[in-house]
Amino acid sequence: MKKLLIVYALLFFLFFLYVYAYHLKQPLTSLFRPEQTELNDNGREYVMVTFQAGIDYWKNAIKGFEDAANELDVSTEYRGATQYDSHEQITVLEQVIAKKPAGIAISAINPHELNTTINKAVEAGIPVVLFDSDAPRSKAFSFLGTNNFSAGETGAHKMAELLGRKGKVGVITLPNQLNHKERTDGFVETIEKQYPNMEVVAIKDGKGDQLQSEKAASEIIKDYPDIKGIFTTEANGGVGIANAKKSTNKGNDIKIISFDTDKQTLDKIHEGDISASLAQGTWNMGYWSLQFLYQYNQEKALNNISNETSILPKYVDTGISIVTKENVEDFYAE
Repeated sequence: MKKLLIVYALLFFLFFLYVYAYHLKQPLTSLFRPEQTELNDNGREYVMVTFQAGIDYWKNAIKGFEDAANELDVSTEYRGATQYDSHEQITVLEQVIAKKPAGIAISAINPHELNTTINKAVEAGIPVVLFDSDAPRSKAFSFLGTNNFSAGETGAHKMAELLGRKGKVGVITLPNQLNHKERTDGFVETIEKQYPNMEVVAIKDGKGDQLQSEKAASEIIKDYPDIKGIFTTEANGGVGIANAKKSTNKGNDIKIISFDTDKQTLDKIHEGDISASLAQGTWNMGYWSLQFLYQYNQEKALNNISNETSILPKYVDTGISIVTKENVEDFYAE
């Protein structure tokens, strides 16, 4: 009798396993293979928003964004203000929010003026990450970009190397844009603290424009005929300074350190008109911006987190390299 009870118990156990496996097969599979429960974005696009749309600088960031989209099999759109105008960028961002995209990656033209609109997107359940230029007091989940103060320090050390640690230098920047202010601060503070025989004699607004930067550089050269170097925090500035140097017949008397790797800048380095440029990891900015937005949506779907709860890293440094005549050919392929 005891053996019979054991046989019945075994049969009952096997039958239970059969029913359990048959009827709960899909939930069990999902439990052990969570990738099958990933969120379907239902055709909604991930959108990148910039300003001065169409300039070469954004090409690598857009490429990174698209490469990530291809890996994840999601759709993307690129939108940007046509001018260097915060009001226009706010309008573009409002239009994007109205379409309720799966996520937004934005480079903020101003660290303060876009906060309300960025917050509106987050509060509406649209994840937002910032890249290249931050708006640190907004509700955006992450910032992916260059450590701009550190980049300014790197520019200062390179300028000191080029000038033998002595001489007057100037800066052309965009004083109202946070990333450019940080680069300027890093450069100026490093010169003041570490190179007593160097002096920053002028800081001017190039307005992110080649002609305005050329005008600003010409004014510096006129006011300080013994100027030895000019550092600029963006690419149009470098080309503009190089043109100003040529028009004043200064030749190689003035060393120029620029930013980024658009073709005009690389050509000027190749020709010897610009001494060096600081290349940002712009592809990384675009690629990881989309990866972050996508992974946030997956986590939100799986764990039902609230709209304004971020599970993403607050800051990611996407790196920087120094481009000179010796390695400039390596950057044309980017």
